[in-house]
Amino acid sequence: MNAYMTNGTFDFLKKLRDDHPAIDFYYMSGDSSTLVYYEASSKSIFSAGRSYEAIIKNGDLQDSGFVVMNNIPVTEEGTAVFEDRFKQRQQNVDSMPGFQAFRLLKPKKGNTYVVLTQWASEDDFENWKNSDQFKKAHKDGGTKPPAYFADRPFITSYRMINLDD
Repeated sequence: MNAYMTNGTFDFLKKLRDDHPAIDFYYMSGDSSTLVYYEASSKSIFSAGRSYEAIIKNGDLQDSGFVVMNNIPVTEEGTAVFEDRFKQRQQNVDSMPGFQAFRLLKPKKGNTYVVLTQWASEDDFENWKNSDQFKKAHKDGGTKPPAYFADRPFITSYRMINLDD
């Protein structure tokens, strides 16, 4: 399964739904722009966007909620180790109250993976961050990043926009 996303103004991006009614778009509002995301087995419809392979998919994305994207640049040599670590690790994130969806997105170009989680609310995400499960899943995450990180990871967060409201 492929995943695609692009950023832009809300007014421009909301026209995509009219132009492509067969695609389930997910609209998200961030600090400085709107992001639209969708999953498909076909080619991207975006002329300027980012393409990924969804290598781990858990849960169903919802039209409402809070989304956190952990953007992790990974060295070429480290991709297998990084992916294997996610496949082996039981984070128990899906059993947390408010959990909606998880995606591990491998970039088609570049080296920045996206770990996407969707929560019913920002409070649910904060509760996950303060949980024992989170501490266990991130116990190796000391002050020094793993050798397979090409650069420092960064987090972006969004609130879902339901166009039908």
